[in-house]
Amino acid sequence: MGRKRGNLSDLAVPAGILLLAGYLLVSLLHNQAAISAKQRELTDVQSQLTEQNAVNQELTRSLADGEDAIIERIAREQGYAQPNERIFVGY
Repeated sequence: MGRKRGNLSDLAVPAGILLLAGYLLVSLLHNQAAISAKQRELTDVQSQLTEQNAVNQELTRSLADGEDAIIERIAREQGYAQPNERIFVGY
């Protein structure tokens, strides 16, 4: 007796393998997209960290200069000058 053709069990294994391969492909693409998004997020956070470190260094330098230097810097930012001092503004 020969084998019957078109038996449903003959199609089950290849169909299962095909479904598994499709699922793995979709999972791979989803994970790659998630990795790319996290890498962009990491780059953004690293640039924010660099900017914050620069701000922190400036504040540390201001504190090291003392209270008078801090007051003078704030006054200059508001447009004040010392008596008989010429201010040159560059654009």
